[in-house]
Amino acid sequence: MQLMFEKRKSLSRKAIVLVPVVSFLVSLLLSGILLAIFGANPMRTFAAMFNGAFGSWSNFTETLVKAIPLMLTGLGVTIAFRLRFWNIGAEGQLVLGGVAATWVALFWSPFIPDFLLLPTVILFGSLVGGLWAGLPAYLKTKLGVDETLVTLMLNYVAILFAEGLYYGAWRDPQGYGFPGTREFPQAAWLPRFSGRAHVGLFVAIAIGLILWLVLNRSKWGFELNMIGKNQRAAQCMGVNVKRNIVLALLLSGALAGMAGAFEVTAISHRLQQGLAMGYGYTAIIVAWLSQLNPIAGLFVAVLMAALLVGGDQVQMMMGLPAAMGLVMQGMILFPMLAGSLFTEYRIKRIDKQEHAE
Repeated sequence: MQLMFEKRKSLSRKAIVLVPVVSFLVSLLLSGILLAIFGANPMRTFAAMFNGAFGSWSNFTETLVKAIPLMLTGLGVTIAFRLRFWNIGAEGQLVLGGVAATWVALFWSPFIPDFLLLPTVILFGSLVGGLWAGLPAYLKTKLGVDETLVTLMLNYVAILFAEGLYYGAWRDPQGYGFPGTREFPQAAWLPRFSGRAHVGLFVAIAIGLILWLVLNRSKWGFELNMIGKNQRAAQCMGVNVKRNIVLALLLSGALAGMAGAFEVTAISHRLQQGLAMGYGYTAIIVAWLSQLNPIAGLFVAVLMAALLVGGDQVQMMMGLPAAMGLVMQGMILFPMLAGSLFTEYRIKRIDKQEHAE
């Protein structure tokens, strides 16, 4: 008797539910083994991380602060991955969205009424993030250039460009040498509702719900799913594949750009060092762990944010490096990628006689 993988005729609903759960449990087991190797008590460490992320309202609001950009970038990556377009550039799209928002907030404010300044800042940040994602989409559809490498390399272009601005041309001359621009006018501040948690949370949740409806209940969502499953078949059915790829990537980048605009208008109120925090890369984990489901992605983003905030708590309370949260994120990704195999394939037993025939 031999075992082999056989492609499923349709996705297994049971596997779609079980794979993320089992993957997360496996990641906890692997993380516990790693903690034990470093001489830490796994249960105490997990408890400290949970308390750091959810132990008080103040801690929870800090978790939400990190969850908001993860929600938006995760939703953006989800759109691209639905097409099997591997957008690894959400980090750069977020950063460039923050740069564009800063430009409007600092240099357009004298010409825009106060009540229009904040919407214009966010809109322009989203627009530039979308255009930055549209560049690799155009190269892919027109020249067949591999999108993985292009989107990844464009991250560094955007990050270095932003650094050149807040270290150089846009640096606040009264900032005592601190690498950052001058503070935005208050009309360009995104309101907060508790601590540093801001109304971008409600925007992200609303976008997640709308995106779920679009991807699962609209003609355009049906076309995107067709392209992701089989581009050739989609073309035969009359779907304009190239146009849909470009449109989807514009929307994908726009959501990441919006996340960057939210970061500079709600958190720092300026463009400064620390905007590139790795949210765009963590968004890949959010998208895969949620099985490309926008609503599930909102909850997964909170989980990933909790690991980041809890990692800081572990550093203070237990002497472990704060990077432990990042390590645990990686340990979630690898079981998730391995487990995703079972959503599309099933294990089939073949008798020797059947194999010989």
